[in-house]
Amino acid sequence: MALGGDESPGLGHTPGMTWSWLFLVVTVIGALFTFNAYLPRPPRGLLGIPSFFAGWLTSELSVHHFAWQLAATVFFVAVGALDAWPGQLGLGITLLSWAGLLALVPVSARSEAIVEDALIGALGPDYRNAAAPGEHRDPVEPPGRLIVPFRFSHPDVESIRDLRYAPGAGRRHLLDVHRPRRPVEGAPVLLQIHGGGWVIGDKREQALPLMMQQASRGWICVASNYRLSPKATFPDHLVDVKLAIRWIREHIAEYGGNPEFIAITGGSAGGHLSSLAALTGNDPEYQPGFEAIDTSVRACVPFYGVYDWANRFGLAGHERIEKFLEHMVMKTPLADDRRGWEKASPSCRVHPDAPPFFVIHGSHDSLADVEEARRLVALLRETSKAPTAYAEIPGAQHAFELFHSVRSRYVVRAVGRFLGYVYAGYRSRRAGV
Repeated sequence: MALGGDESPGLGHTPGMTWSWLFLVVTVIGALFTFNAYLPRPPRGLLGIPSFFAGWLTSELSVHHFAWQLAATVFFVAVGALDAWPGQLGLGITLLSWAGLLALVPVSARSEAIVEDALIGALGPDYRNAAAPGEHRDPVEPPGRLIVPFRFSHPDVESIRDLRYAPGAGRRHLLDVHRPRRPVEGAPVLLQIHGGGWVIGDKREQALPLMMQQASRGWICVASNYRLSPKATFPDHLVDVKLAIRWIREHIAEYGGNPEFIAITGGSAGGHLSSLAALTGNDPEYQPGFEAIDTSVRACVPFYGVYDWANRFGLAGHERIEKFLEHMVMKTPLADDRRGWEKASPSCRVHPDAPPFFVIHGSHDSLADVEEARRLVALLRETSKAPTAYAEIPGAQHAFELFHSVRSRYVVRAVGRFLGYVYAGYRSRRAGV
């Protein structure tokens, strides 16, 4: 006898029928999550944001989604949900959803070849042999990282929190330093700039898999806050990134870092700010009161950024982000200050002396148009004397590498190899090789 009770002949609604309908509703919700992972809404219109959240968690944690759907199915079967036709229909939908979820795993695994091909194409087939000692091999990680994706601590890394890098602005002018527990001296430095649409976000929330990996391998990683809109108006955000670079130049040796080697990374708004900082090194306009400080960086790894605020390429759907920037960040219409908007657009700031770039974007991004990444890469390859690598990650949503997953593991490892290659080149030049 089913736990939900018998369904008596002639009755239109019984406890068993209730469970059947509930099971059908749950299966439809689960199937919509799966469907959205394959066909998310593009980054235009109001559906882009909910589509991002649904697709982000499903595509990165497809096995976890399969597990909760399996547990829900076992429960509903136990209470008699299959005794009526809605439950039987729900079971069919569930089986299709499971097939879709499990098929996402090999899509994620394709990222390994995608990022490797990107690096070979930009750096050459022997780039691993040119990397710094120990950095041509991928790190060995505990298998439990994929089971507990939001666990970020690393036994070989210590974190020093809330160091002030500039006066005022409370927590917005604080940074964290993640470094190896073993003593290091003259270690390369990676500066991480968080995302959040220039209006939210914190240094403790993003790029932790990457920073833990790099710190465990001997790097010093710095995660910095910056002033947020609407209180802050561009270029306040960029000025704060430059202030963080100034702090690194002046103080990172105290933590074992090399102030001469700074790479920068960031995702979303952080992808925009990190790439803009890399392309405007030593520009006095963004260094008020510290114009003499060297704010150039050795490499840039922007993730899923917005690179064309001025919409010089006329991409469809740009009106949504333009309206947001006008009211919240720039505080002036594009039509009234096109020059100011162009100066805030990395795609308008590309020049021959840009540092090496590794641009990363998901093919299924619902918040930042992947076409902007493609256009930025094309400009860098046409103009910059340094190599530019580009990896378009199949099936990846916005913010895909914020926690541990099959896809993020391959991408984070590739970023480590890219940084190792650039650092090896720096060391060779210093040694006069």
